Amino acid sequence: MLDEGVTARRLESYVQGAWRKGAGEGKPLAHAATGRVHARISSEGLDFAGALEWGRDVGGPALRRHTVHERALMLKAIGQKLMEMKDAFHAESLATGATPRDAWPDIEGGIGTMLTFASRARRELPNARVLTEGPVEPLSRDGSFAGQHILTPLHGVAIHINAFNFPVWGMLEKIAPALIGGMPCLVKPASQTAYLTELVVRRMLEMDILPDGALQLVCGGAGDLLDHVTGQDVVTFTGSAATGRKLKTNPAIVAHSTRFTMEADSLNAAILGPDAGPGTPEFDLFVREVHREMTSKAGQKCTAIRRVIVPAAHEKAVIEALSERLAATPVGLPDDAQVRMGALVSTGERDGVRDQIARIAREAEIVSGDPRRVDVVSGDAESGAFLNPVLLRCADPMNAAAPHEIEAFGPVATVMAYDDVAQAVALAEKGKGSLVSSVFTDAPEVAAEIVIGVAAFHGRVMIGNRASAKSSTGHGSPLAPLVHGGPGRAGGGEEMGGMRGVKHFMQRTAVQGTPRLLSAVTGEWVDGAPSRTDGHPFRKSLAELQIGDQIVTDAREVTREDVEHFAHFTGDTFYAHMDSAAAKANPFFEDRVAHGYLIASFAAGLFVDPEPGPVLANYGVDNLRFLTPVYFGDTLRVRLTCKQINPRENAVYGEVRWDCRVTNGKDEVVAQYDVLTMVAKTWPLEAA
Repeated sequence: MLDEGVTARRLESYVQGAWRKGAGEGKPLAHAATGRVHARISSEGLDFAGALEWGRDVGGPALRRHTVHERALMLKAIGQKLMEMKDAFHAESLATGATPRDAWPDIEGGIGTMLTFASRARRELPNARVLTEGPVEPLSRDGSFAGQHILTPLHGVAIHINAFNFPVWGMLEKIAPALIGGMPCLVKPASQTAYLTELVVRRMLEMDILPDGALQLVCGGAGDLLDHVTGQDVVTFTGSAATGRKLKTNPAIVAHSTRFTMEADSLNAAILGPDAGPGTPEFDLFVREVHREMTSKAGQKCTAIRRVIVPAAHEKAVIEALSERLAATPVGLPDDAQVRMGALVSTGERDGVRDQIARIAREAEIVSGDPRRVDVVSGDAESGAFLNPVLLRCADPMNAAAPHEIEAFGPVATVMAYDDVAQAVALAEKGKGSLVSSVFTDAPEVAAEIVIGVAAFHGRVMIGNRASAKSSTGHGSPLAPLVHGGPGRAGGGEEMGGMRGVKHFMQRTAVQGTPRLLSAVTGEWVDGAPSRTDGHPFRKSLAELQIGDQIVTDAREVTREDVEHFAHFTGDTFYAHMDSAAAKANPFFEDRVAHGYLIASFAAGLFVDPEPGPVLANYGVDNLRFLTPVYFGDTLRVRLTCKQINPRENAVYGEVRWDCRVTNGKDEVVAQYDVLTMVAKTWPLEAA
């Protein structure tokens, strides 16, 4: 019987603007390593319909009043404060069974992911409430009708149903893109480790940074929560495929076509290339990575390696090397400095893993570890959810089913041999869709064949070799800029992926209309929209500058002397600029032509105002295209138009994007591009 100590904490939910306790005594949650009651949890009696209405009616409008950058800065401030509190989170995390080293990806990794999203949003997205996507699409010959895709926040709630193994990272990596996208969130953590999620959310709300209704928390069962979703809500789920399928087919989700993304079971593989035999750096890296993925968080990771696919010639060597490492892995209390692997999250999970090992063992043999006998260096093997690592070997993996279908969610993996690279690919594909697989090889042809072969069945493929050994983040590390998800049995969803993840919580809409009205909707100047020519726009600070402010320059002739001087000065003596006969033989040219970069340089000389002023710096060009050849005697003229103004929060400047169109004497466009500048908010600059 569990020791129900007086320290057990009663968890609360935060819904409809207040912390609320569920009815009843609450379900006991045990400390994974000691078995003692650590907390109690209940969501009985909570008004789930009201919580969703609160998010839609209060949180949504409050978030949408802010720009993308303002929302990102909220997350930055929260992330920085959370990092200062990490020691308290690590102390609470010990109850999950994770060692401090294993808790680092969850706690620091989760906070770091939030900070990464906050940084990238301010760097990659405009400081706006409406985002544009892709170029303006001309829909008429005279330019009077065009189309533009825009992204706006959905008017619902992002409901995040999370797994027990990453109670901090699993929450933060989901709410970060949703909040940046302008959607309020309701987080429903897995009950077993909800005490850590609740602590982090409590600290976040105490900061009073997010607007009311932007973040809610349900500790306990989901009840009828999903019965109240609409077509404006989003549901994300991480957990078992069986539970995910059940949730995905909820009548309300089906009826309203509610967006549902799932990350589920995944029989991830590590593949050893045929070139990576014993004695090579890749062999050693492979063994080390498999061992790390089997034992990190006691193997309770959605990205952990479950299938170890190796060349038949190296199978024995891999088993021997892995068995030696696994046997030397100390298991025990997570706060014990000598412990390498802590406990599974609960004794129920441990018993489930034992049952799964037994099912796999019907088609494989155990070659290392005993699932029924536990050796610990500290703690009570019976009270805690401890399990020694177990390695199996499948002799006929092409015809076996269990090793490719049953995920033992613990420190368990199965070795399987292949005869050639094509068979290695076939074995990986038998997992029917995985979050990640890794390939360890130093041979380019092997990397290409395996990666291209397995890509359709994986959300991510990591290539490991000697050159990346020190810099690689490893097989099992989802990263904020990269997509996290996978096809098939892995759920068919995607998370993170940088700003791709933000767009998942926004509606893509094609807007059609005149350039003037499109510009009004998007906040970006569209060719054909009204322009203003009341002085050089480079003399205007952001306080004065408007979308559509424009200058049309005088013309400049391009001479043979200009081209030859530029060629010799820069060293670019490409034949089309210097040899008339060779240029005429080229199907694109009638004679010698001016350099494209000479055109861009002349254009800058035509539109730049040279005196000190609000334009502080030029930091690049986008989408530069040279469209019509420029010959000796042609004249160049520039039309420069303020296209987009992006004031940077907490700075004395902002970014301005200018539409630059260079034409010749026939009014043909010879070059088109966007000029990017930093412009002062006021001029003269205020003293710091």
